[in-house]
Amino acid sequence: MLLRVHLQPGADHPVCMAKNQGRGNFFNDKMPNNYQQIVKANLKKLYNPLPENLTEALPANQLGNCFTFEAFGEQCQIRPEGIHLGNTAESGVLGILITLYALHANSEPEKLEPLKSFKDFPNSMPYSGAFVTHTERILIPQVEKIEKAQTRITAKLQGRDATELAGGDFSFLVRPLPKISLCYIFYRADEEFPASVTCLYSSNASTFLPIDALADVGEYTSRTILTILV
Repeated sequence: MLLRVHLQPGADHPVCMAKNQGRGNFFNDKMPNNYQQIVKANLKKLYNPLPENLTEALPANQLGNCFTFEAFGEQCQIRPEGIHLGNTAESGVLGILITLYALHANSEPEKLEPLKSFKDFPNSMPYSGAFVTHTERILIPQVEKIEKAQTRITAKLQGRDATELAGGDFSFLVRPLPKISLCYIFYRADEEFPASVTCLYSSNASTFLPIDALADVGEYTSRTILTILV
């Protein structure tokens, strides 16, 4: 198995500062310069030396030192000089998540079932509150619109209907990264209960990212869903 260690921050590193100062999860949106530094450091670690089986581990298409795959609904390219999503250079949060995913790439295939709640992953407790707020509750006001846009959402995020798998009034799977799937389960508001949203992960998602970054995959996938509604 190919397993590379991701950037390990100390207490005064910007990543740890973001945990302590911000929402309680991995990032603070006021630190773009530090994001860029982390992306560069992660790419340097990835390419020195470049793992021999990275193409199969991601998986991705390889052309020279460029690796291409779908991420967060866009064509993603990992290059020695940076990350590109679509036609845009990505040196922010998504750039960090993608480089961490590459650093943790390994030969294990994705295992979808049993779907797993974020809180059931080891060491998730410090991030669980932020996960609920920024991944699940952020979608509750938009449940009706999300249901109407379900086909567009699953097409954009390489997903499919999951009502038979997960239940709810409606549910769907999406794949923000090649080996990480999320299952969103929605209940409409009725006379007795308000609308609700639950987000579950593919069973072995934590194999491919550290737990703090895995929380942010949920948040930024939900943000992507909201952009599709516009």
